[in-house]
Amino acid sequence: MLVFQDEASLSNTASVSYKWSEKGKQPKIEQKQRKRERRTLFGCIEPATGKVVTTVEDKGNTVTFFKFLVKVSRQYPNQKVVMVVDNVRYHHAKRLKPILEKYKDKFQLVYLPAYSPDLNPIERVWWYMRKKISHNRYIETMDKRIEKFNELMKTFESENELGKNLSNLIVNI
Repeated sequence: MLVFQDEASLSNTASVSYKWSEKGKQPKIEQKQRKRERRTLFGCIEPATGKVVTTVEDKGNTVTFFKFLVKVSRQYPNQKVVMVVDNVRYHHAKRLKPILEKYKDKFQLVYLPAYSPDLNPIERVWWYMRKKISHNRYIETMDKRIEKFNELMKTFESENELGKNLSNLIVNI
């Protein structure tokens, strides 16, 4: 099974995107957070179907990436997963290599060229996610933002119009 994987960051602060405002004035978004919080999102997409698998972690590292690999393997129990990844350091970690070797019948990592997010279809999912829950959106807590993220990702879990449309975007590049 071919999947494309990437990480994204989810913050408890809203980002300003396209928005009407007076000429020369920066639009403002209500922000009441006392401290900045951030979570790492792991995700992969199967281009043929638009199926997305995601998880939310406190940070991105070798351990949390391996946990994500386990989750993906459970989604495809009888298939070898060929996962296209970027070149973040923990994808090349020394601790990960023996594990990948041991489970080479389950996983194969294929590395994208450096600095090539345009070649990774999961980036479109992250773009859509940011548009729906980060850009110009005040959400009270990080837990509520994660809840919104999980609700949004459920739309990719079944055969639905969003998943089909995203799949068509990916296949017709």
